[in-house]
Amino acid sequence: MHESKQADRNKLWDLIRKEHTALLVTVEADGSLDARPMGCLQPAFDGTLWFLTFRHSEKLREIAHDSQVLISYARPSDYHYVAVTGRARMIEDAAKLKELWSEAFRVWFPSGPDDPEIALLQVAVIRARYWTRPASILAYAWAYIRARATGQGARASEIAETHTIELE
Repeated sequence: MHESKQADRNKLWDLIRKEHTALLVTVEADGSLDARPMGCLQPAFDGTLWFLTFRHSEKLREIAHDSQVLISYARPSDYHYVAVTGRARMIEDAAKLKELWSEAFRVWFPSGPDDPEIALLQVAVIRARYWTRPASILAYAWAYIRARATGQGARASEIAETHTIELE
């Protein structure tokens, strides 16, 4: 079972490691959803995703109210789509912040990694779902012809590989 979980983590990491930006979705106090792009930080994946944000941001207020988040990654050119759900929280860890720091973040935090406005956002991943490997043109054409002839739509598994990974 442990090897299977590690294989799942490795597959997820293979799909997201080259991404520079993800879309973070939080739940607002009234239950509606809010989304914003976030820079991807970590050099490796152990079941936790890391982001930097402003300490007094609306997203942290939303997370304090409801820690459930969704993080979405997309690379349409390769037909890779990943949706990750997890629990988010702000972490006070200067060593981790310095480990994840890049000079590129100085655009947002001019005082560097010691900027008091920086907040470290930790997301413990619960589940991930991904869609990869689109159908060949031939398989897609067959699904189209069948749909036209029978009125029966394609199944998702005919168009792409879909898999759900449970990390908790």
